[in-house]
Amino acid sequence: MGKKLLKNTEWSILVVTVILTIIGLIALFSATQSTEYEEFGKQVKWVLISIPFLVLISLIDYNIVVRFSTLAYIVIIGLLIGVLFTEPISGARSWYKLGEQAAFQPSELGKVITILFLAFLINKMQIKGRKEINKIWKLGIVMFFAIIPVFLIVKEPDYGTALAYITAIIFMIFTSGINKKYIIGTLIIIVIIIPIVYTKLPPHALARINSFLHQENDLRNTNYNLNQSKLAIGAGEIFGMGLFKGNQTQLGFLHPKTTDFIFSVIGEEMGFVATGTITILYIVLVTKSIYIAKTAKDNVGSYIAIGIAGIFFFHMLENIGMTIGLLPITGVPLPFVSYGGSSMITNFICIGLLLNISSRRQKAIFVE
Repeated sequence: MGKKLLKNTEWSILVVTVILTIIGLIALFSATQSTEYEEFGKQVKWVLISIPFLVLISLIDYNIVVRFSTLAYIVIIGLLIGVLFTEPISGARSWYKLGEQAAFQPSELGKVITILFLAFLINKMQIKGRKEINKIWKLGIVMFFAIIPVFLIVKEPDYGTALAYITAIIFMIFTSGINKKYIIGTLIIIVIIIPIVYTKLPPHALARINSFLHQENDLRNTNYNLNQSKLAIGAGEIFGMGLFKGNQTQLGFLHPKTTDFIFSVIGEEMGFVATGTITILYIVLVTKSIYIAKTAKDNVGSYIAIGIAGIFFFHMLENIGMTIGLLPITGVPLPFVSYGGSSMITNFICIGLLLNISSRRQKAIFVE
């Protein structure tokens, strides 16, 4: 049985994870020389802390993990409510302070917990068949529990992370066999409410959207970070300016260079070769996640894997897109590359789940 599990495991996603993590550590090493490599040192610790989580989650049958998802969901909702009463950091109530230098962001861990719980819930709704999800009351229950964490994260406010949740939910609902009429109806509703939501956004969110739509304006203020990011990536050309040699990175023009704009650091100092490689690696990670979802032994495994694919897809698209001016800046980190303990642990747990599901898979695809 053990040999079969090892043979079925999609080891390529682990290889991709290792390469992305190494690239991230190299970029952080260069970007943090002015602070005596403080964040680099912390990131190394977070990677080492994350590895046992990956190993443990990959070994325990995911169906056993899913059994505890209801309790985990209740706990994470409690944490998301509690964080709203903490002191704001950078204008958002998203972190619990753990001493003077560490902080815990519950919305990061909440991604994987929400995916696990929704996979459990959708599967329960489909005991009598996959088409059962199309019953309005059953779909309504799933959407109710899906929206709760999204609503709480919007209240922080953290629109980027909320969009990551929404992307994962869309991937999972679409995979569950939902009727096309619901998809079409949802698209119509979105088109109708977008103008209404736009007028209700807080000033800072409106400013970011307007800055994105008019990138040539106010380069010294609202569009400063984006302008510096594009200058950094453009200056790197094919092979980059070299580690420790990027002008925007090393002279402090690029901010925040260890989290939101780490891709810009890589573009400036390592060039298109590195950024192109990173993009390809993320595409491989997402497509392999989708393949694992298609070949999972059961619907629960499929829903978990496709939800994780949605998370990685959104983070890749949004972070890379915002650094080159194709999407609004939302503060979404680049998985395995950006600095951050909560996100690193969560991403490693996601990889552990993918390895777990792939090791127990069968050569089957989604069935109606």
